[in-house]
Amino acid sequence: MSCLERAMAIFSSLYACLKRIKPAGRRGGAGRTAGEEAEDEPSSLFFDLRTLQVATNFFSELNQLGHGGFGPVYKGLMPSGQEIAVKKLSLTSRQGMREFTNEVKLLLKIQHRNLVMLMGCCVEGSEKMLVYEYLSNKSLDCFLFGKEKSARLDWITRFRIITGVARGLLYLHEEAPARIIHRDIKASNILLDDQLNPKISDFGLARLFPGDDTHLNTFRISGTHGYMAPEYAMRGYLSVKTDVFSYGVLVLEIVSGRKNHDSQLGGEKMDLLSYTWKLFQEGKSLDLVDSSLAKYNPDEAAMSIQLGLLCCQASYADRPDMNSVHLMLSSDSFTLPRPGKPGLQGRVGRWTTNTSSAFTNTNPSSTQTGATKVSASSSFIEEYSRNSISISSFDEGR
Repeated sequence: MSCLERAMAIFSSLYACLKRIKPAGRRGGAGRTAGEEAEDEPSSLFFDLRTLQVATNFFSELNQLGHGGFGPVYKGLMPSGQEIAVKKLSLTSRQGMREFTNEVKLLLKIQHRNLVMLMGCCVEGSEKMLVYEYLSNKSLDCFLFGKEKSARLDWITRFRIITGVARGLLYLHEEAPARIIHRDIKASNILLDDQLNPKISDFGLARLFPGDDTHLNTFRISGTHGYMAPEYAMRGYLSVKTDVFSYGVLVLEIVSGRKNHDSQLGGEKMDLLSYTWKLFQEGKSLDLVDSSLAKYNPDEAAMSIQLGLLCCQASYADRPDMNSVHLMLSSDSFTLPRPGKPGLQGRVGRWTTNTSSAFTNTNPSSTQTGATKVSASSSFIEEYSRNSISISSFDEGR
């Protein structure tokens, strides 16, 4: 074979590879079954930027559903008639295309009825976007804390949401291809489908635990005040029990129909966790139940309140894992232990420290390079991880 022939052969092979991965609108259609994997059909991962621009009316403000720490989210309508939600990530992201697509491929493997389905992504130029299924009822907080919609959340629906979120977290912690800690479980990150079934969303802060690792220490604290476990908020100790604590706070919000911190209530009622603990010690737990509920199951309500307190215990070792939580919720004969004192520290604004590395093991030589003041009950993300999109192992820097 001549030099020219060899060169042409190499060019042809390269062209064939590029043709296979280059998106054309979106290959493989907008739908995706649970069993499909990105490796089997790489191009099905990608949406074309032009397609998403048209679907969202060029990211019109009228189509904007909300704005999180990683960028705005828009409603879109595909040519097929399918509705989607498009999350635009910050243009200043430090994450390269290879890392971005690798993480999306992993997320595409995560399929569960109580998790929002990721359909794919768009990577063109400096633009990086995630494309999710669209849920018309938006998030739990719109119903739970909104007077107009709260009436739709009867007790049966609330208990179904409590159980569904537990199932979703159990999948992330124990059954997914790799252990995943969400780090930002809260009412606004629980989306509701047409039947008001819950789906955990927004994996922008989630962290992957490869192998058999159970915890890590980090100076890069991310999450929402009021929901964060004290050992994580104050010492950067991250484990599955971090999500368990947040879940406990969420359960108490669902039962009570109020936010975990409400300065308008004043006095002892202002902090939901403190107030719940006081009522429990006085044997008046059911006083916490949302007064707007016309009727409810007192046994389920009392169990939910006690379960919430068990999940929010100050000692993370005493908190149940999600497998135990699911067992408590699904078993009629399970007797719940008496909870210990809840973790009340780290539930207000404080100083947090950042380091230049994404994660750090316990290391006395670690140095602090900055501090950021954050306000009470605010959602915050430290500067270095602000633009990570989903999940990453802790040995990968950002």
